[in-house]
This record gives sequence, C-alpha cells and structure tokens, in this order.
Amino acid sequence: MFSKLAYSVFEQSIKDYHQFDNVDQPINNPYPKDKFEHLLYLKNWIDTVQWHFEDIIRDPQIDPVAALTLKRRIDASNQERTDMVEYIDSYFLQKYSNVKAKDGAKINSESPAWAFDRLSILALKIYHMHEEATRAEASQEHRDKCQEKLNVLLEQRTDLSTAIEELLTDIENGDKFMKVYKQMKMYNDDELNPVLYQNKK
Repeated sequence: MFSKLAYSVFEQSIKDYHQFDNVDQPINNPYPKDKFEHLLYLKNWIDTVQWHFEDIIRDPQIDPVAALTLKRRIDASNQERTDMVEYIDSYFLQKYSNVKAKDGAKINSESPAWAFDRLSILALKIYHMHEEATRAEASQEHRDKCQEKLNVLLEQRTDLSTAIEELLTDIENGDKFMKVYKQMKMYNDDELNPVLYQNKK
C-alpha cells in the first residue's frame, strides 16, 4: 500500500528532524536516490522545515530584517515543495505509462503526488497536535481540546489514505487517467513577476 509506505517515511522524516529541531540542519536522507522512498523523505523534510519557518516568522518580536530574509527562504521552500510534487508525479506517470485508459475513464481533480502532499502535511499536523495533547505544562482543558482535534486528524488520515489507494487502483485499472499540469508559479520568476522584471530595466 503506497499510502502506508509514504506515511511511514513521513513519520521517519519528522522524527529525524526533531532530533535536532533546527531549520538549518542538513538533511541526511537514509534512502538511495533510485528509490521512491528517497523522494518521499525529501518531500516531507522540505515540508517539515517550512512548517518551522512558518512558526518562526510569526514571532511578534522577530527582527524585520530577519523576517524578510526568512520570507525569502519560505518562497524558495515553496518552490522546492512544488518541484518535489512534480518529481513524484513523474514517478507515477512512468509507473503507469503502459496502462491503457478505458473508454469513459475519468480524470481526478488532483494528481497522486498532490494527494501525497496533503498526507505529508497531515503527518506534520498529527505530530504537532499530539505534542500539544500531551504537553505536561499545558492546562487539562488545552490538552483535551487538542486531543479532540487529534482524533479528527487521525480520522482524516484514514480517509485520505483510503482515497489515495482507490485513486492509484483506478489509474492502474484504467478507470481513471493521470494528467499532470506544471504549477507555473509566477512570483519567483523574474520574467513573469512584474516587480522583478521592471527592476531589471
């Protein structure tokens, strides 16, 4: 089951990151570059670092210059995240390249990789909500509320994992077909962002 495999890799990445809990900690991907798990681990590591970028930039006492530098890092991270999704979709396009879609086959609203992207973010939500639900110095009321939210997140994990498996099965059987669009983000491109290309004049 791809979703179970992916989630276990995401959990490992999150655990490995939190051994250091440092956004500047270099990644040490334990999987060979030719393995699907390598892409999944790298994808979640990017997500995990960005999660903590987003925490840091919300510090009301952050130095404005440091905040601007961090915003640039978040922009770069967003681009990396999108690139990784496209790499993962390339894997599935290759995997199912010999599948002939049936007459009447339908397209899904999101590609497999974007579904795995949501699963990666969900793994982070579950990790951090569990932290809050068990934080000793927090009030019992806080822990109870967080446990209720954690229960919902765990239900979401079950539903999303099921949906991913059904999507991959449908693609493999020819009942659905993959059609992948590049994200074509414009704000990082100095040929497409008017603020950037006007500054080049």
